[in-house]
Parts: sequence; structure tokens; C-alpha cells
Amino acid sequence: MASLPALEDLMPLEGASVLMRTDFNVPMVDGRITDDLRIRLTLESLTWLLDQGVAHVTTASHLGRPKGKPDPRYSMDPVRRRLHELLSESGADADRVSVAENLRFDPREEAGNLSFAEELVSGHDLYVNDAFGAAHRPHASVVGPPRLRPCAAGRLMAREVSVLEGLLHGAQRPFVAVLGGAKVSDKIGVIEALLDRVDTLLVGGGMCFTLLAAAGHSIGGSLVEPDQVEACRKLLGSGRDVRVPQDLVALSPGGSFGAGSERTGETRQVGRDVPEGWVGLDIGPGTAAEFADVIAAARTVLWNGPMGVFEDPRFVAGTRAIADAVAEASGFTVVGGGDSAAALASFGLADRVDHLSTGGGASLEFIENGDLPGVAALRDGMRR
Repeated sequence: MASLPALEDLMPLEGASVLMRTDFNVPMVDGRITDDLRIRLTLESLTWLLDQGVAHVTTASHLGRPKGKPDPRYSMDPVRRRLHELLSESGADADRVSVAENLRFDPREEAGNLSFAEELVSGHDLYVNDAFGAAHRPHASVVGPPRLRPCAAGRLMAREVSVLEGLLHGAQRPFVAVLGGAKVSDKIGVIEALLDRVDTLLVGGGMCFTLLAAAGHSIGGSLVEPDQVEACRKLLGSGRDVRVPQDLVALSPGGSFGAGSERTGETRQVGRDVPEGWVGLDIGPGTAAEFADVIAAARTVLWNGPMGVFEDPRFVAGTRAIADAVAEASGFTVVGGGDSAAALASFGLADRVDHLSTGGGASLEFIENGDLPGVAALRDGMRR
């Protein structure tokens, strides 16, 4: 596979105007940004471009789901203010950087319309894509500009692709993958792709219950996807080392759970069989210890998805144990997915992993398919 075009391939840059696709889809509450990580991660590419004498950079991003029309709830104004603050703090000339309005205010963005891409690149000499989190979407701003202007991957994009390609083609062994999250259907393709590459696959979160059901265990009122049971049965019978929880933490019938204050019901540690009406919401301490031991012995670790409803303190222990194990692992560690990243941040461990991916869905699709529309567009654009 051809390498990605790098920023250096665009030289010389003196006096150029650059359109830069960014992922500024940051979490906000009442118009206030609650986590500016995605904005801060673009500074490396932005400041490098400015240092090379670029006259102007226009950043373009989506934010939320405005459904193809202007919506003040998804205005880029808070992002614009924060980006300019960060640029000024870094000593860069913020006046040479502008933030375009939310791309998804125009229905042509998600439709992948080339006319919208032509409007975006108008007045710009070059295109840089530093939005790995959007690279799995064949949207106009992602796949269109490389067909219209000389292009390159930003630093963040290049780093993400390099790490994931390393996982797929050169991971040191033992290679251990830890998958969690709600639905096995969201990750069945990734599981199948990983089975050919990893030495051990550890499964927790809500998705483990469909696997447990496939193995003949009772799951009570836990989340299950009946249409995925047969696929899970095949996975378990594949001869690969796929491990599901040996014990669980469950909530009594009628109990409520989540991030809010209304948390009711009794919790109980159970084995692989969940009593009738009870809901499994975390891996148990035995499983957490087993998984942690496997992670500690690994040379490469990929973690995507929490082990339970970690937003509820009654069901945080499993995810915390995995986060601690990954942070303490001596092997190369990669964490992807918004929930996994949020868990690491909440435990103060975000800086204890080798690579924290900014694109949960994009990371999984890259692992499953070996490429992404936005990445392929950059490679194809280089060969124009």
C-alpha cells in the first residue's frame, strides 16, 4: 500500500492558502466546550503550516448532527474562540487561521457532493486532512478536495494511520485485544478481523452477554442481540483464544442505573449465569484479575470499549481494572473509542498509554477493512 502524502510533500508553502479538514466535533454543554482535546491535537499541524509561511489556513469541521441545515446549537463559535485562544497561547499568529461554519449545515456534506467540495477549496491552493475521526465517512470535505487540490495528511492523521497499520501488519506478540461496549453487532466485523491477528481476545461490556448466551449461559435481563447469537457461537467455536467473563456484577430486577442521580436496586456478584430478571452491568473481580494478567504479559495491547456502565460508580470497577492494567503494561498500548478515552481521562490515566486514538469508529473500521475512504482519497490524490 502506498504511503500517505506528508505535509513536507506540499513544500514550498510560503504565501499559500490551505484548507484543513479538522475534527472539532467536541463535547459541549449549553454552548460550553467540556473537553478541548480534539482542538488541541490539531495545533501541531497548524503551527507547522504557519511556521512554513502559509498565508492563511481555513479549518473546516462538522459538529454534532444538525441534519443538513443551520442550527445555532451547533455553531462553531465556541470552537472558534477556543482555537484562537490556544493558538495565541502557543505564540502562533491566530489571525492567519479561520474556522469555517459547521460543514453539516449544508446537506451536500454528508451526501458527498463534489460541488460542495469545489466550493470549500475555492480560494485555497492546498488541502490537508487532519481529521482521522471523520476519515471513515465518504463526505464531501473528506473525499472531494484530494481530487481538486494537492493534498497531504496532517500530523495527527499520519500518526493514527501509522499506528493502526502497525497493529495490522507488525504487532509484537503476544498481541491482546480487549473489546467492550454495548452491542456485539457493532464490532462483529472487527472481531472477525482481529481473530486472525491477535493471540487473545478479551470481551466484556454489554456485548459479552450475546457471547455468553451463545455458550449456553442464562443472561437474565441483560442486553442481548438474538440475531447475533449464531455468529457468536461460530466465534467461540473458531479455536481461537476468545475469553468471556467468568463472573459479573448484576443489578436486581427493576433497579435503575447510569450517570444520573437516580440509582436504585441491589447489586450482586454472580457467575456466568445471571439470575432471572437481573441485569449484568460490569465484569466481576475474578474476570478483571484474569484480564489484567493477560494484558500484563502482552507485548501489544488494543483496548476499545468499557467493561461496564462505568459512569455509575457501582459498575466502574471492571473498567477501572482494565484501565489500570493497560496503563501499567510494558507492551505497546493503543486505546481507541470515545468511551474508553473518557474512562482513561476520568481515572487520570490518559497520558499513560502509548497511543490514544481520536477516532473510535474510524479506528475500528480501519482494523476491519484495512483502509478508510478519507485515507484512500489522500493516497489517490497524491498520484494525481
